[in-house]
Amino acid sequence: MIVTVTMNPAVDRTVWLDHLEKGGLNRILSKKTDVGGKGINVSKTIHTLGLKSIATGLIGGKSGRMIERVLQEQGIQTDFVKIEGNNRINTKVAETDGSVTELNELGPHISEEELNDLLQKLYQYASEDTMFVFSGSVPDGVSDEFYELAIKMVHQKGAKVFLDADRMLLKRGLKAKPDFLKVNQKELETLCGKKISDAKEAALLGMQLLDEGVGFIAISLGAQGAVFISQNFCVRCPGLKVPIVSTVGAGDGMVGALASSWEEGISFEAGIRLAMAVSAAAVTTQGTRPADQIMVMKLYQKVKFEQI
Repeated sequence: MIVTVTMNPAVDRTVWLDHLEKGGLNRILSKKTDVGGKGINVSKTIHTLGLKSIATGLIGGKSGRMIERVLQEQGIQTDFVKIEGNNRINTKVAETDGSVTELNELGPHISEEELNDLLQKLYQYASEDTMFVFSGSVPDGVSDEFYELAIKMVHQKGAKVFLDADRMLLKRGLKAKPDFLKVNQKELETLCGKKISDAKEAALLGMQLLDEGVGFIAISLGAQGAVFISQNFCVRCPGLKVPIVSTVGAGDGMVGALASSWEEGISFEAGIRLAMAVSAAAVTTQGTRPADQIMVMKLYQKVKFEQI
């Protein structure tokens, strides 16, 4: 069973422009509204791959009702904690060159009671057959220690954990030794305080995290592909060439594919191929909508491995 935890769900409004003219007039070419938040995007990917997950987290207000309704209409099981505040509405500005400018709200304030309700729910789901995906930001009222505390709690019942976070949430979360970790180049640079010029440097920094107790690490390097590391292997997969519509959700697609691979019990090689294919296919879609299975399978055959 996969349980995705989205602490800061959102209604994502994406608009497309030829080019963002800062301080000037911009005419919108098209627009799309999705429900999202990183954990929710992971659940979307898992659903597209034909598997099931439970999407949980914190929802409230008009935005929260919309998020839950849309997910249920898509056939994704939900079990959110209801909060007093209203979930955020984010705006993403996508340009024709593939670049995306994100304007994200902070999110509602979360009370101690609401947070405890969520922790209790997570503890009830925890078992040796459960993987939790903790990903994304946290709203006001939730400390940077939350992922660390939650990971330690579910680990007590034998659950597996996939962490995808940034800055202090990532730094503190690593103290709890997540089983799986996904970071992008910027996140890894910030964490380690070093610039990364190529895949080999990224791999060396990733190996240091293995020494701290992480079991498997995926390092996304944008168009340069990704590096995957465990105690048994260290490989780079070059980026797949696809037409870029929006890079939003590509990392979540990678996490969803890797979590699905764990759920299905397939080999690491097959899981990595799937992760690369799903991530590349995601950038060809508008908003945070996962790519269809046909494109994923075509790209799956094109994934290459390079030893580092």
